Amino acid sequence: MKKAWKLFTLLLVSTLFIGMLAACNSNTGVGGDGSGVSIGIVLPTKDEPRWVQDEQRFKDALANSNYTTEILFSQGSSAREKENVEALISKGIKVLIIAPHDGAAAGSAVEAAKKEGITVISYDRLITETDAVDYYVTFDSIAVGAAQGQYLIDNAQGTNVPLYLYAGASSDNNAFLFFEGAWSVLQPKIADGTFVIANSSEAVAMQGKAVLTRDEMGKILGQVTTSWDPNEAKNKAQTHLTAASSALKGDVAILAPNDGTARSIADVFATDGEVTSFLVTGQDAEKASIQYVIDGKQSMTVFKDVRTLVKDAMGMAVDILDDKTPGTTGSYNNGKIDVKAKQTDVIVVEQGNVKTELIDSDYYQANDFTGL
Repeated sequence: MKKAWKLFTLLLVSTLFIGMLAACNSNTGVGGDGSGVSIGIVLPTKDEPRWVQDEQRFKDALANSNYTTEILFSQGSSAREKENVEALISKGIKVLIIAPHDGAAAGSAVEAAKKEGITVISYDRLITETDAVDYYVTFDSIAVGAAQGQYLIDNAQGTNVPLYLYAGASSDNNAFLFFEGAWSVLQPKIADGTFVIANSSEAVAMQGKAVLTRDEMGKILGQVTTSWDPNEAKNKAQTHLTAASSALKGDVAILAPNDGTARSIADVFATDGEVTSFLVTGQDAEKASIQYVIDGKQSMTVFKDVRTLVKDAMGMAVDILDDKTPGTTGSYNNGKIDVKAKQTDVIVVEQGNVKTELIDSDYYQANDFTGL
């Protein structure tokens, strides 16, 4: 009986040990020989559909590769982001791909990676104020903002159109680039009376300036930031409409920075009886926003094909692992150095080209939507 019990115990312990090994290895790679983690990836949050899509596309990109990767989420915390980077360093990564939660705060994390000889690729969002960034893979962020602004210009009717400005998080360098791009095309039309700024005294004070410094943009963002949070966007929109006179309602134009905030802002404006119509921009081509575009609740979105961005980032990482020099198309100054960059083009999607740009390209399936 003792012998049988010992044998049972041994089998149980062995089974548990094997199970623990399987659990530990389940998130260390999506391909490769299991000999360690080649590429560490840190994304800012799982709470936005955009980053969940990126996670899956990163996994797919290395599915048939000899290299391995581990993907971690920082959940909107710079402290957790640093912990994630340190965890990946301890697993022997050679390349770090990181989309920072806060571009400046991420500096200490990537500096730790750089000290270990790890190549750092800033992904989509630029890490600022450090020389520990080797490459930057991004969409042309200024072009994104310019496309949003130009859409409002092309579709607004008449003059003195109330213009409501909203922006992303002040901690995100991209939020400044998006706003810079939008301001570059909107400012001349504000100056000539096509638009009247409705919700930012700082923007009104600077409406005669074609080019804004970062500090000047920061003052405007301080009033109109959504922090990329749909709830904050909703609250700001409600506050702005409550304070607005009838003259700042009617047919209005809204610069919304991304799809999540665009839907929240659109929902608020749709419930105000004095707002007769509105144009509202977006970005990321999220499924929910494409349905809004089809239904006429959101005017447009800037489609950034994540497949291309992921392909560029992973191609760059593999080149580095293969001792090749990655190709680049430009550079961005991060406040410390000029970071070599590879840019990806963006596409404006509205009701008329949803099928062409998103369905025919197999980005989404037709049955993902109704009324297409």
